[in-house]
Amino acid sequence: MASRRHGAKHLGPYYRFAVLLLEPFLTIWTRTQRRNVEILSADYPPNDGIVVAANHMSWFDPMNISHVLWDAGRPPRFMAKDKLFDMPGIGQILGGAGQIPVYRDSDDPASAIRAAVEAIENGECVVIYPEGTMTRDPEFWPMHGRTGAAQLGLTTGAPVIPIAQWGPQEVMRPYKTEFNLLPRKTMQTLVGEPVDLDDLRGKEMTKEVLAEATERIMVAITELLEELRGEKAPVGRIDFRDWKQAEATGQPVKRTIKPRTETAAPASKSRSGKAGTTKKATKEKAPTKKASQSKNGSRSG
Repeated sequence: MASRRHGAKHLGPYYRFAVLLLEPFLTIWTRTQRRNVEILSADYPPNDGIVVAANHMSWFDPMNISHVLWDAGRPPRFMAKDKLFDMPGIGQILGGAGQIPVYRDSDDPASAIRAAVEAIENGECVVIYPEGTMTRDPEFWPMHGRTGAAQLGLTTGAPVIPIAQWGPQEVMRPYKTEFNLLPRKTMQTLVGEPVDLDDLRGKEMTKEVLAEATERIMVAITELLEELRGEKAPVGRIDFRDWKQAEATGQPVKRTIKPRTETAAPASKSRSGKAGTTKKATKEKAPTKKASQSKNGSRSG
């Protein structure tokens, strides 16, 4: 199947070595429930790049996303802070694994993501966590997003495909040095239709346009996660900067609602290109158990 993987020729030696080790490990030690995975490749020719925007709640969830995308024929390239590439050893591994530096200190937003833009234009799959870090929400819901995913989608014209995952946090909770493989955990993944950004493409990328595109992406991810978890997300989201300030002062952090800056539009669109709700590939009923009780049935990875 390697020849059918989009962008596989660009993978570095560390990447291929990681796949050799991790793919059988994840297949043996985790279960998988994947829905709508065909969206990742069915509608796009091999030379078309895509942006994957996912929720982030565990150091383990990049492994799950990598497993899903590799099996779908879309080897992922993750975006990482450029300073990590300057660190001895770590930088060599990241570069050898084909990961993408993000130049956060750049005064030019286009320059900050130039390596990711080049990868997408080369037909590759670039994965970005719109929150910019693991969620600080105590119930694992997504926080407010940053504009990186929106910039990539609007700059390249590539589809921004939302993905929600649930289960990796049972292996490793956020910012915890733990590794709980037993009993075997289920990695649930739900892929959504591309986020509808058509009315924003071609416009000047002002703060208002980027904010609207970012909000649509976060709405799409949150709705997918609601379906996976079988429950509604709380009203509003935590802002990372608010959380940081609350942590410093010892005050509780509150979820906030950011005002919409453009005419609201559906977060995703159907295969026909018309605005609509996320398509369901199966009629499987969503689990109804709460976050701390996720023990759904599964098929083996």
